[in-house]
Amino acid sequence: MSPAMTTLQQRLGIDLPIIQAPMAGVQGSALAVAVSEAGGLGSLPAAMLTPQALRDELAALTAGTQRPYNVNFFCHTPPAADAAREAAWRQALAPYFAEFGIDASAIPAGPGRRPFDAEAVELLEAFRPPVVSFHFGLPDAALLARVKAWGATVLSSATTVDEARWLEAHGADIVIAQGLEAGGHRGMFLSEDLATQLGSFALLPQVLRAVRVPVVAAGGIADAAGVAAARALGAVGVQVGTAYLLCPEATTSALHRAALADPGERPTALTNLYTGRPARGLVTRLMRELGPISPLAPAFPLATPAIAPLRAKAEAAGRSDFTPLWAGQNRRGCCELPAAALTRALASGWSGA
Repeated sequence: MSPAMTTLQQRLGIDLPIIQAPMAGVQGSALAVAVSEAGGLGSLPAAMLTPQALRDELAALTAGTQRPYNVNFFCHTPPAADAAREAAWRQALAPYFAEFGIDASAIPAGPGRRPFDAEAVELLEAFRPPVVSFHFGLPDAALLARVKAWGATVLSSATTVDEARWLEAHGADIVIAQGLEAGGHRGMFLSEDLATQLGSFALLPQVLRAVRVPVVAAGGIADAAGVAAARALGAVGVQVGTAYLLCPEATTSALHRAALADPGERPTALTNLYTGRPARGLVTRLMRELGPISPLAPAFPLATPAIAPLRAKAEAAGRSDFTPLWAGQNRRGCCELPAAALTRALASGWSGA
């Protein structure tokens, strides 16, 4: 590692080696602003935003802070429509449609997440975010070159050593080693085999040995002790998501907040039922009854549309049976602290304070 990349703070121009994980659906620019203003790296998730919504959020973010921030995108390849698989999926959900009086034939098919594309990079060029991160690999070389042209630092998630090597070879400036404990979508992109996935503190040292770029630890890190452990293993910083879900700046729903605060310690599991890709969340009725991983779920992100009306009906009745309650395995640091206070508390584990 070159002297210029000795610390994450030097590389990104931040004060604290804490990256707030981008969490689509449960945050907007307010959380990112609060973390960046506290000295960490706030992140804005763009995967579920329309171009106009992204423009508005970027405008709010840049008005709210002059500190560095990150904008995150998915870069999956949109799958071809598969009518037979969609029909089988809706047949599996038929009892639930009947329960809520939903006409399945009226539910439109279509993607629920948009990958990074030329329109997105053109929009970003007007704002020139200092950090851009990706999930599910990297965009094609031409798009990545446009991102780097304004001097942005590029981060991407690796869930295996092979993925870390691939990211380094294809232009990632920093690799995020995402352990199996992490909430939300797995960043896996070279294989769909869940048997390849490792826990954070098994994955981190292996990735550190395999690449020369800086490595950030993610997954299961929710308090100062976890931050200290990641530093001891050689990470240049940590990315934390779940611990921020109860912060007042997050847009986490009341149902999601109640589930996270449940003293019954509801377990988490990886599931593909909500989007078509493995993602970790609190176990729900849907996950219990269909099994968290189903071969019937259409390819990412085509599983989403059929679930949406079930989610809406259940939530209107005050139930989270069909709601993706994304969360990591470690909720120990998940509390109703302002994001700035939480960021500083996490960073105390790095300094040993």
